[in-house]
Amino acid sequence: MIDKGLLLELQAYIENHLKLQMFESISFQKSEELQSTEIEDFIVSKRQPAFNQTLFRFIDKKNVSDSFIYKRAGIDRRHFSKIRSNSEYKPGKNTVVTLALALELTKKETDTLVSSAGYSLSDSDTFDLVIQFCLEKKIYDFDVINQALDYFSLNSL
Repeated sequence: MIDKGLLLELQAYIENHLKLQMFESISFQKSEELQSTEIEDFIVSKRQPAFNQTLFRFIDKKNVSDSFIYKRAGIDRRHFSKIRSNSEYKPGKNTVVTLALALELTKKETDTLVSSAGYSLSDSDTFDLVIQFCLEKKIYDFDVINQALDYFSLNSL
């Protein structure tokens, strides 16, 4: 049988550690609140427009119709409508690239559009390098681009 003094000592030990954990938990919660405020401020200051906002800004800037762009890019009208109506929707990288090419964007503009969808054109990916080359050379003809992709045994747009 355990000595009553040892039980009291154990109880005090547990209570002290529980109080310490509770204090640490409260401190951590305050720290989390501070961090979440900092994070929220950071997000607000760094947030860029959503993909669809960026896309339609470029369409307006080029002064072309939506239908001209989605047909040129080979995108279904319903898919394009989904892009237009849902600011949270993120199309695949190929879709974003084809829209950039259909709009005949510069490399910098394409980087902006691609980035707004959460992607990038990498200098270590052959597909991305082919696209970058075409952008720099102002090659916007999908047949020529697809031939270049095919030459490197890559999937066409």
